[in-house]
Amino acid sequence: MPEEKAVDKLLSAILDDDVSDVHFKVGSKPIVRRSGSIVHVEEFSVMKSEHLRRIIMEMLNERQAEKFSAGEELDLGYALQGSSRFRVNIYHQRGTPAMVMRRIPFEVPEIDQLGLPQVVKKLSMEQRGLILVTGATGTGKSTTIAAMIDHINKNRDAHVVTIEDPIEFLHRDNRSTICQREVGIDTKDWATGLKSVFRQDPDVILIGEMRDVTSISTALVGAETGHLVLSTLHTTNAVETISRIIDVFPSEQQHLVRLQLGQLLVGVISQRLLPSKEDVSKRVLAAEILVQSSTVSECIIHPDKTYLLTETMEKSFTQYGMQTFDMAVYNLIVNEKIDRETAMAAASNPTKLDLKLKGIETASDWRME
Repeated sequence: MPEEKAVDKLLSAILDDDVSDVHFKVGSKPIVRRSGSIVHVEEFSVMKSEHLRRIIMEMLNERQAEKFSAGEELDLGYALQGSSRFRVNIYHQRGTPAMVMRRIPFEVPEIDQLGLPQVVKKLSMEQRGLILVTGATGTGKSTTIAAMIDHINKNRDAHVVTIEDPIEFLHRDNRSTICQREVGIDTKDWATGLKSVFRQDPDVILIGEMRDVTSISTALVGAETGHLVLSTLHTTNAVETISRIIDVFPSEQQHLVRLQLGQLLVGVISQRLLPSKEDVSKRVLAAEILVQSSTVSECIIHPDKTYLLTETMEKSFTQYGMQTFDMAVYNLIVNEKIDRETAMAAASNPTKLDLKLKGIETASDWRME
C-alpha cells in the first residue's frame, strides 16, 4: 500500500464543510477561506520553503515538475481520495513557492440545488447558440456550467466536448457522451484544443473560459455552425458582458461581432453570492438572466440601444424568464433568504430597490414566485 502523501495528510486535517479554498505559502501557517472569510489555521506550523516544495512536487507529473522548476505558474486538478477534487494554482511569490487549492465537490450539483431560475434548464436544452455564465472569481460560474452540462447529459442524446484548464467537475456518460480535455495534458494548449474541437463531432462545446480573441472567435464560430457553446467570462452583468466581448475586437470588426452576437447569443447568466440571512456562514445565489428575444437582439446589434438591455430584462420575466440582478435580490429579500442590509450593499441600483421594497414603486413585475 503506497504511503499517504504529505498534501493528503494536510488537507484531511484542514478541511471541513465550510472550507472552499486552502492557501499555502512560505513563512505562514496554512490559510483557509471558510464561509467567505480568510482564516489562519493556528494549530499548524509555519510553512518552510523545502516543506512546501516537497508537497508541490508530490502533485506534479514530469512535465509539470519541469515547468515548476523553471519558475512557471501551473494550473492543475488534484483529487483527495474519497473527499474532494481541487483546482490548483501553483506560483512563486517573493522567490518562494506558493499554492492555492479551490475545492470542487465530487458530485455535480443539479440546477435546482443551486437556486438558479427554471429558465436555466430551458437554456441548457437549446440545440445551438452561445450561452455565457459570468461573474467575479468565486461566484460559482464553474458549478453552474457543470450543472447545465449535467442537465444536458441526463436529458439529451449529444456528444459533449469540453476544453478546461484544469478539469474541475468530472462527468460520467448518461444519455450523452462526454469527452473532457485538459489543457496541458490532453491538448498542448488552448489554441490547439480550440482548433481541433470541431473535428471531434461535437453537439455541445464547453470552452472553460473566453479569455482572448481566439477563444471568443471560436465560440462564435461554433455557435454559428450549429453547435451549442457554453463558456464563462469575468463580467458582473449582461450589459458589461456584451461590451467586453465586443471591445476585445478591433474597431473595424466590432459591427460584425455585434451582428453575430445579436443572432447567436442564447442567454447570459450573471451571478453573485450573498450571505444568507438564516446562516451567515452560508451564501445564496442571485442571478441576472438575459434571454434571446427580438428586442435583445436589437439592443446588441445597435450600440446606441445596448443600455436598454437592463430595462428589457425588467419587463421580460413573464414572457422569457429574464430578470435583472436587483430583481433577484428583491425576491431573495421577500423570501427571507437575505437581509435588507445585504441587499442594499449588493444592489446595482439601491435607490430603486429601496423604493420597490417600500411600495413607492410597484413591484408586481419583480415578483417571480
